[in-house]
Amino acid sequence: MKKILIIGKRGLIGSNLSKYLKKFYIVSNISFKNLSKYKSKIKNFNYVINTSINKSCIEKKYNPRFDNDLKISNYINKNKTVYIFLSTRKVYKSKANIKENDKLLPKSNYEKNKLITEKKLAHKLNNNLIILRVSNIIGDKSKIKKIHNTFVDLFFQNTKKGFLIDNKKDYKDFISIEKFCEIIKNIIKKNLIGIFNVSIGRKIFLNDVVSWLNKFNAEKLVIVKNNSKSDNFYLNNQKLMSKIKIKNSISDLKKYCFRISKKRFS
Repeated sequence: MKKILIIGKRGLIGSNLSKYLKKFYIVSNISFKNLSKYKSKIKNFNYVINTSINKSCIEKKYNPRFDNDLKISNYINKNKTVYIFLSTRKVYKSKANIKENDKLLPKSNYEKNKLITEKKLAHKLNNNLIILRVSNIIGDKSKIKKIHNTFVDLFFQNTKKGFLIDNKKDYKDFISIEKFCEIIKNIIKKNLIGIFNVSIGRKIFLNDVVSWLNKFNAEKLVIVKNNSKSDNFYLNNQKLMSKIKIKNSISDLKKYCFRISKKRFS
């Protein structure tokens, strides 16, 4: 059975991924702060997935001292271990139907830093690397450590204040944390290598997501128009989905949002 090391325990991705993959593989889950104690054992794993990030990589210009992924890669056994790097869809220019070979145009320090790490890992690990450019992950983080607010976090913050945002015809591409975990499981199962977009691969209107998350809310809320400019986008996920062949639909996301709504409002 394949051995998986997940680094990062308290965030949305690390906590959910560890719990899910344990059903199929031998999984160890450690926090990044314990890396030094574990570094001699990393070479014994078939896959390493880092879900941790240093705040400096979100807020500041690139500095290798704060690059968790680069530090972890120093202990990878190139003859045995595959590293799964969680990048972001924000390395691309926002538009519809973005493919893996489309123009890269990161803007913020976070986006630029992700792309820099992609390139450094590709140079260092060659064919022992999977780069996943992930769209917006939807999950319930009510009891999980947060580094930054997601669309779901902002939705619940707004409902507590008594209003909902009308996002007009703005859209993005989302994926539930459940489906993300299933995709990782199948990437490992199929022994994939390369760069892949991870998403539903469809245009999903923000107002629809708001409606799904608000389904079980009995409170009457004020509707406030959003006048800010949105970076509308969706990813083309056919490169990945043609290989793993699993169901990945808007209907699945809708049902998942209903479950979050019922849990939070009931």
